[in-house]
Amino acid sequence: MTSPSAIDVRLYDIIVAPIITEKATFASEQNKVVFKVAKTATKPQIKKAVEKLFDVKVLDVNTLLRKGKRKTFKGTRGFQSDFKKAVVTLAEGDKIDVTTGL
Repeated sequence: MTSPSAIDVRLYDIIVAPIITEKATFASEQNKVVFKVAKTATKPQIKKAVEKLFDVKVLDVNTLLRKGKRKTFKGTRGFQSDFKKAVVTLAEGDKIDVTTGL
C-alpha cells in the first residue's frame, strides 16, 4: 500500500465521488464499482487513478455521460448538471469498500 503523502493530489480531481445506489450495489456483486468522475477524464486516466488510490488491479473501465434533468423543487424550476460516470471492473479478489471513504 502506498503512503498517503506519495499519492498524487491530481488523482482526486479525476475520481470525484463514489456512486452508492441500488443498481451500483448490485454491480458490486460482479466486482464492479461506480464512480462519478470529471467530465474531461479519459478511460486510461480513470484506470490509473483507481489503481493508484485504492491499490487494486482494474480490468475494464466503461464510461457514460448522464445528461442533466429538468426538476421542480418547491415550485421553482431548476436544471441538474450533466456528469460523467465510470463503471470500473476489478480483478478477481480485489475489492473497494466505498462506504468507508478514502
